[in-house]
Amino acid sequence: MHASSYASMERLASTYLAGHEPGTVYDIGSLSIGGSYRPIFENRGWRYQGIDIEAGPNVDIVLEDPYSLPLEDNSASLVISGQAFEHIEFFWLTFREMSRILAVDGLLFLIAPSRGHEHRYPVDCWRFYPDGYRALAKWGGLEALEATTQWQRKLGPWYARKKDMWGDTVGAFTKR
Repeated sequence: MHASSYASMERLASTYLAGHEPGTVYDIGSLSIGGSYRPIFENRGWRYQGIDIEAGPNVDIVLEDPYSLPLEDNSASLVISGQAFEHIEFFWLTFREMSRILAVDGLLFLIAPSRGHEHRYPVDCWRFYPDGYRALAKWGGLEALEATTQWQRKLGPWYARKKDMWGDTVGAFTKR
């Protein structure tokens, strides 16, 4: 996980969780590869549950079917996913499952790359933009509260761009 992704999730939590009673946060695609969002939420009193398709660091629930979350409809007050959607072949099915488990007035935070090099875990299929997030929200029956992209600041020699290689699209959604 790159530092800007962690900072974006921290910003989403600071912006949208004020006034929300801490409950359980479900992190979809939680396998820790270079970092975890767990401290952001546990430090705010949330019970963190990491969900992934394989066992490993930061994974509490291993999925039998990658497109079926073992949770009740409308049961989750907070669902997050960061740096996972580019690795999900049929991400729209995962988004639909996230929407299904999200409670009315619950929040969904999503961070996925808008740019960056290919990095297979085990595949690297997609990059995302704000219009894509708004389309997902519409398709999944959610309201997009935010959909922004970290655009590359400037082009230049490779060594000057290296720190700016990754950019993300950041979204916050709710169910009404």
